[in-house]
Amino acid sequence: MRLLVTGGAGYIGSVVVTQLADAGHQVVVFDRLSQGHRKAVDPRAELIVGDLADRAAVEDAMAAHRPEGILHFASHTLVGESMERPFLHLGENVRNGLNLLESAVEHGVRRFILSSTANLFGVPDAIPIPADAAIRPGSPYGESKHILERLLHWMDDRFAMRYASLRYFNAAGAVSPDRGEDHDPETHLIPVVLQVALGQREAVMIFGDDYDTPDGTCVRDYIHVADLADAHVRALHALDGGSRTYNLGNGRGFSVREVIETARAVTGHPIPARVAPRRPGDPAVLVAESERIRRELGWEPRHGELRDIIASAWAWHRAHPHGYADRSGGSDDSGPASPSSSPSR
Repeated sequence: MRLLVTGGAGYIGSVVVTQLADAGHQVVVFDRLSQGHRKAVDPRAELIVGDLADRAAVEDAMAAHRPEGILHFASHTLVGESMERPFLHLGENVRNGLNLLESAVEHGVRRFILSSTANLFGVPDAIPIPADAAIRPGSPYGESKHILERLLHWMDDRFAMRYASLRYFNAAGAVSPDRGEDHDPETHLIPVVLQVALGQREAVMIFGDDYDTPDGTCVRDYIHVADLADAHVRALHALDGGSRTYNLGNGRGFSVREVIETARAVTGHPIPARVAPRRPGDPAVLVAESERIRRELGWEPRHGELRDIIASAWAWHRAHPHGYADRSGGSDDSGPASPSSSPSR
């Protein structure tokens, strides 16, 4: 299948590109490289450096490559930033998504995978969070993803575009010592903790220790990026059976203090921690109930242990303490501050 992957030079997108190429698909990456990395793109994929805000560039890519399916990762994803700059997220995420969808319809694309988020659920009614939980976006970022999900509903209804909305919990880990997470600024808990172990930061900040959780710190569901990528490939192949929505997580929650303690054990570094005030938009607990995708697609996380996830990330950070070292600047496709309620790309 010919596929277009927006944000395919980013953290999650680049791993998905590799798994798609492994599965025999022809992949074109469309990425403006503001947070993505040329070096992260699988050599079997073609890279187009372009911006989704440029409708003509999107049209050119569609006309030249005639994709049969699209996987859409590119967006602003910092929850905290979206609380301070709501028009950036509500504006660009939605407008760029509309550019992509309108062009996709005009070029007859009938398969679409959306990188969505657990931030749709705000403060959830139940933990773990089922796929049919009430939608109450916890931030303008989450609202932008909700709008995109609704747009996809209408694309299916009007144009028979089958879609999958994949609501990530906290993507983490690395697929190899040469492929890992590299954002600027880095705000995700695990890489931030490991930067302390590398001597690049003095301490890790714990944002709030008075939540209603066993140790007072936020609890999140960490899913290995390779498991996340596997879910995308399975969802793409299942679209002939209709559109679908899934939560993607391990179903196990770990607190900020548990992550720091595990990282201390993995790295052998004391990793100093300091408590700071809570941040707007951070729910106490976000843990996924992923039974639907397990039942319908046979998906199972293969890297569910927190120690293994952190160890894989540590191998990447030790081998590449400055990441891909090819940064061109910019501020999108990153992720929320630690611990996050939305994915890193």
